[in-house]
Amino acid sequence: MSQVLRQHAEQQFAEELDALQKADDRPRPPNWKLSPWAVLQYLMGGTLSNGFEVSAKYIGSPRLMEIAVSTLATDRALLLYGVPGTAKSWVSEHLAAAVSGDSTMLIQGTAGTSEEQLRYGWNYAQLLAHGPSEKALVPSPLVHAMKLGKIARIEELTRIPADVQDTLITVLSEKTLPVPELSTEFQAVAGFSVIATANNRDKGVNELSSALKRRFNTVVLPVPASQDEEVKIVIKRVGEQSRALQLPAEAPALEEVRRVVQIFRELRNGQTEDGKTVRIKSPSSTLSTAEAISVINSGMALAGHFGDGVLRAHDVASGLLGAVIKDPVQDSVVWKEYLETVVKERSEWKDLYRACREQI
Repeated sequence: MSQVLRQHAEQQFAEELDALQKADDRPRPPNWKLSPWAVLQYLMGGTLSNGFEVSAKYIGSPRLMEIAVSTLATDRALLLYGVPGTAKSWVSEHLAAAVSGDSTMLIQGTAGTSEEQLRYGWNYAQLLAHGPSEKALVPSPLVHAMKLGKIARIEELTRIPADVQDTLITVLSEKTLPVPELSTEFQAVAGFSVIATANNRDKGVNELSSALKRRFNTVVLPVPASQDEEVKIVIKRVGEQSRALQLPAEAPALEEVRRVVQIFRELRNGQTEDGKTVRIKSPSSTLSTAEAISVINSGMALAGHFGDGVLRAHDVASGLLGAVIKDPVQDSVVWKEYLETVVKERSEWKDLYRACREQI
């Protein structure tokens, strides 16, 4: 049987969740696997009283995670909002894993998401043979979460058509889902909640109605506050992913990671980190932390399979080109200008400058 490429959070970190559960003596809301305190420990990492080390899943403000966890302990749903690549889905998955022990009750929002995918559908063979019945009904992940008292996750909520989004209003306010065809309803069990994600690049696509917004407590996940924080995130995730992918390359040097992160931050913010070049044009792409991780992983794959296993400038250059230049006309101009005005002027970046110029 082939090895699973990516385990669910509750499987990958089962040992940590088990250790937290044994050490957790705080009050737990109904049907929660851990107390809010232990959920926060799981997210932020730390050392337990017995010396067990819990790895950090989120590197950033603990207060944001406190607000997210406490929201789930109330009757309000949680909306994680921010630019692409700010770990919204990652946080959503780990919250569900820690609270419910199950992160798989997931609905992926798209322009084609239908009301049936949020509510329930029908097994048409059963429907034709026996008519409407519970046996013929196909419950959605949302219904499963309601019945089991667990957390349902909805990815990219603002990509779902507005009339389908509003299906959630009754579920979030009344904690019930009517089934008019059977003259019955599904009632949520204690512990049920919803975590939705949305990114601000989709603003104006399918805006949430004011009625639906009121049912959510919104937590905005920002881009990493400092370069050191972003470097720490990239190194951690690159290490985890390279082990999972079994990349035959050495761990990247700190300075190589720092260069990639600095380039992303400077292009994203429109100015150099040292403040010497006040104005830099920004490309059309988001240049998120997730993309920085991808650039390093891509470079490690090149170094491992087609080089000597050591990540160098020419391995990073092709990944940078693909990440920055999404619009071949506009972004090419921005990237070339950045190379000539910023990268070229840094004596310690001459190797990267030459490698990037060769790729253009």
